[in-house]
Amino acid sequence: MGAIMSPARVLPRILLLIGLAQIGTAPTAGQDSVLDEPFVRSRAKAGLDLLYDMKFEEAIVHFRAIGERYPAHPIGPLLAALSTWWQILLDLSSTEHDEAFYAAMTDVVDRCTEMLAEDPDDFDAMFFKGVALGFRGRLRSNRRDWLRAAADGKRAMDYVLEVARRRPESHDYAFGEGLYRYYAAVIPDRYPVVRPILAFMPGGDRVEGIAALERTASFGHYFRSEATYFLLQIYYLYENDYAKSMEYVTRLRDAHPGNSFFHTLEGRIHVRWRDWEKSAVIFDEVLDLFKSGAAGYTPAMAEQALYFLARSHMDSGRYREAQTLLLQLEALSSRLPDDTYFKVMGRLHMGMAYDATGRRSLAEARYEQVLAMRPWGSSQREARRYLSAPFTPKAEE
Repeated sequence: MGAIMSPARVLPRILLLIGLAQIGTAPTAGQDSVLDEPFVRSRAKAGLDLLYDMKFEEAIVHFRAIGERYPAHPIGPLLAALSTWWQILLDLSSTEHDEAFYAAMTDVVDRCTEMLAEDPDDFDAMFFKGVALGFRGRLRSNRRDWLRAAADGKRAMDYVLEVARRRPESHDYAFGEGLYRYYAAVIPDRYPVVRPILAFMPGGDRVEGIAALERTASFGHYFRSEATYFLLQIYYLYENDYAKSMEYVTRLRDAHPGNSFFHTLEGRIHVRWRDWEKSAVIFDEVLDLFKSGAAGYTPAMAEQALYFLARSHMDSGRYREAQTLLLQLEALSSRLPDDTYFKVMGRLHMGMAYDATGRRSLAEARYEQVLAMRPWGSSQREARRYLSAPFTPKAEE
C-alpha cells in the first residue's frame, strides 16, 4: 500500500475489483441464505470484530461454531481462512501462509461448484464462490502471478451482475456497488489500457461510488469496516484528500484500536502529507508495541516504523539518529530472502545518511547494494545519482 498502482498491475487488479464487487450483497426476499440466519449474523459479526482487533483465536471460536452448524456449506472454510488472510496481510513479505490459504479457497470453490451443479440458481453458491475466487486472485496479484490473478478475477466477475441484482436496498450490498462504480470511473481515465476490459460493462460514477461505500460504512452489518477501509484507500491514493483520509482512518482506529494494519496506515497518511512530527508519534507507538510483543505487530510493521522514523529524523537533520534506526532496519530485514520495499529503500537512505555525515565510502557501498537489488520506485535512479555526486541536505531542499 501507499503507492499508486502501476499500469502493469492494473489489468488483473481491475478484474479483481470487479470480481469482489459482489461482497456485501444479500438474496432477494423469500430466497434462503445462510447469511440471513440470526445465528450466523450474530456469530459472524462478533468474529469479524474480533478478527479486526487481531484477536484471532477468539474470532475462530465464533467461526468454528458456524462451520459446525453448517458442515457441508462453504461458509465454514471461508470464515476459518480469514485469520490466515490477516496473517498474510500483516506481513506480505512472507509466503508462509499462502499454501494454507489457497487450499481453503479451493475448498470453498469446490463446494460451491457442487452446489451449482445441483442448482444453478443457488444464491449462496454464487456468493461464496465469487468471494473465494476474489480472495484467491487478490493474493495471486500480491504475488505477481498476473495471469492466474486475472483469470480468478474474470471468473468471479461472471457471478457479479447476477448476485448484485438481487437486493439493491441492502446496506451491505452497497459495498459491492460502490467498489464497482468508483473504480470503473477512475481506473480507465488513469490507465487507458484497461478501457477495453470495461467497454461492455455498466459505466462508473465517482460520486455515486463513494456515496454507496459511505452507506455501507455507516449502516452495513457485515462489511462496515471493509467499506471504511476502501474509502480510506480512495481518499489516500486517488482523491488526494488528507482530511478525508484522516476521517476514515480515525473511524477504523476508533472501531479497532488493536489493529496494527490500521495503526501503521495512520502514520503513513501523515507521511504522505509530510507531517513528519505526527508520523513519528504514530511510528514510535508501533515500534514500542512490536517490542512488547503485541498481537499483530509483526516484523513487517516494525520495518515500516523504523524506516519512517528514520525519514522523520533525516527531515529534521538528525542523521546520526537516522543511521541508528536504519541499522536496526537492515538487521530486521536481513531475515528476508527477497528485496522488499523497505529493505531496499532503507539501504538507499542509509547511504544518504552516511553522505550527510561525511562517511562517503560507507555511503557508496550502500548505493552499490541498492543497484544490485530489486528496483523499487526511483531507488536505482537515486542510487546512481548519489554515486555520481554525494547526497547533501542542501541538494534536497
